Amino acid sequence: MSRRRSLQARIDNYLAERRRQGFHLRSRATFLAGFARFVEAKRHRGPLTEELMAEWVRGGKNGHGDMGTWASRWGRLRHFIRYLQQFEPDTEVPEASLFGPEPGRVAPHIYREDEIVDLLAAARTLGPAGSLRPFTYETLFGLMASTGLRVSEAIHLRDADVDLQRGMLTIRQTKFAKSRQLPIHPSTVKALARYRRKQRERHLPTTADMPFLVGSRGRRLGLALGERQAHRVFTGLRDSLGWINRGGHEAPRLHDLRHTFAVRRLVRWYADGADVNQKMLALSTYMGHAEIFYTYWYLTAVPELMAIAVGRFEQFADLAGEDDA
Repeated sequence: MSRRRSLQARIDNYLAERRRQGFHLRSRATFLAGFARFVEAKRHRGPLTEELMAEWVRGGKNGHGDMGTWASRWGRLRHFIRYLQQFEPDTEVPEASLFGPEPGRVAPHIYREDEIVDLLAAARTLGPAGSLRPFTYETLFGLMASTGLRVSEAIHLRDADVDLQRGMLTIRQTKFAKSRQLPIHPSTVKALARYRRKQRERHLPTTADMPFLVGSRGRRLGLALGERQAHRVFTGLRDSLGWINRGGHEAPRLHDLRHTFAVRRLVRWYADGADVNQKMLALSTYMGHAEIFYTYWYLTAVPELMAIAVGRFEQFADLAGEDDA
């Protein structure tokens, strides 16, 4: 891009403008920096072309991506390119449909209270008898349901990150490279304290840097749970409970505990008559979303919240009709 501002400078300006609008964009910064490095490595000069962009998109995941992956990358890149064209009009704006429709997020399974209760009860039946294992999985699933943590965040908690006196969790360097502190409900504090007592009863060594949720047998003794292992245990319990799937995925997922937390919080705010738009930033921050539109997605994708929105609209329409009468 000779005789022009560098591509990275344009990216920095784009990100700064988006952040002023309330977006965090940590993942977008990394994404676009990768594109800038690609353009530099190609020694490209002159206007950016659709051909150049498509080559970079296809290189995602070391060239092993599928059409859905490419469509998603294409959509994110295209948003920046449309911004760039304002300043460099000869930049080609690629066709939106080159890689097909951008994959949408699928509605999650929102757990009922009784389903969560049954899941925790089933976790307590895990073997071997007398081991810490059933308490570990009961605590993991309960923690995700009560805080909306990602499973990776829960299993990477260190003992020092769980401050039961203050009722606070510290989540360090998570999915989007940011840390946050989460206040937790007194009932959650009580459950975590019970798990810590169970560890001590089994004489497991406890240090500030050791994982809070630990494996209890074989080579995993005292080590952090594996994420794959956590999903495998959840899947076995789920299949034994025979839930009816209400989401858009093949079956209820462990990650849907996180979605359930967000949806139940929003439903409660609606029930209390709160201004949900004012609450959204707090919920987005609590959950560690990179961009606030990930939080707003629940309002349009989850049937439970859509029903509330429709009810409120109908109520508003009825009031408007009375005024017009």
